[in-house]
Amino acid sequence: MKTQFTELFGVEKPIVQGGLQHLALAKLAAAVSNAGGLGQITAAAFPDPISFREEVRLCKRLTSKPFAINFALGHRPMFDLLDVALEEGVRCISITAGNPETMIQHVRNAGLADEVKILVLVAGIRAAQKAESLGAHCVIAVGYEGGGHLGREDIGTLVLVPRVVDAVKIPVLASGGIGDARGLAAALALGAAGIEMGTRFVATSECIAHQNYKEALVAARETDTEIIERSIGRPGRALRGKVSQDIIKLEATNPSLDQLLPFISGEVNKHAAVSGEMDEGFVWAGQVVGLIHDIPTVQELLERITNGAEEILSNLGKNVVQPKEGSA
Repeated sequence: MKTQFTELFGVEKPIVQGGLQHLALAKLAAAVSNAGGLGQITAAAFPDPISFREEVRLCKRLTSKPFAINFALGHRPMFDLLDVALEEGVRCISITAGNPETMIQHVRNAGLADEVKILVLVAGIRAAQKAESLGAHCVIAVGYEGGGHLGREDIGTLVLVPRVVDAVKIPVLASGGIGDARGLAAALALGAAGIEMGTRFVATSECIAHQNYKEALVAARETDTEIIERSIGRPGRALRGKVSQDIIKLEATNPSLDQLLPFISGEVNKHAAVSGEMDEGFVWAGQVVGLIHDIPTVQELLERITNGAEEILSNLGKNVVQPKEGSA
């Protein structure tokens, strides 16, 4: 399945694995890349350049295909980790959760602007146009249905993606509410050059997420998620649970950031996502949980999605009822 994205980024399938906090490590990234997509390691999961370099090298041993490093801004300055990625020969990065300008400029200062492909996650037209003007090669438009941190304007994927496609000249990936062949086919029909999935990749055998988390995603319905952290201007969609409910109740009291932090810290998220203590932490999840019914291998998932999307697109005309001869 060739698109502008696959041609530009040198992959076989127009599917990108999201930069899942605590979970997007070498094993998952390599599995996605080996299956033909673009896997990612999340830099924010690493406290120092040494441990990060080890993970990048592990991924290079596990796959000879392209993979990306995701830099979620706002955690801490990550120029040292970006330097490690560039030194290790990684030639694709994605930038999320903030202004990508300084990171893109850092790549340019390293003399690698012509070699490194850059993806930027956006939730609106202005951010997409800004990313394009800074030199991004592709933007990922994430709609309100998505899991994790979202845009502030609550725009759904079905509207956001074509709006962004019309606003920029670079390829656009669709994200948010996508987890099967129908989602990929729909994204392509909207003008996107592929998709990014986060929640769906959690429920795969190669992801290090705890089995309790994976099974919770399979059991959940599309109505079983809720938005937290809206009170501090960074709304994110989480799976409904005891801690997420406590967060929402606390936010209703207009708490200070210091009062909220013990409930929303990365460690609280990790306690549930990796350790499996689902009642003692929260996990991110998009509304796509309503479409997750199993925990396949990454290879099985990507083949299912791309093969299914090709079949859907080839059969689209058959679903249209043709008017009878002589009818108005």
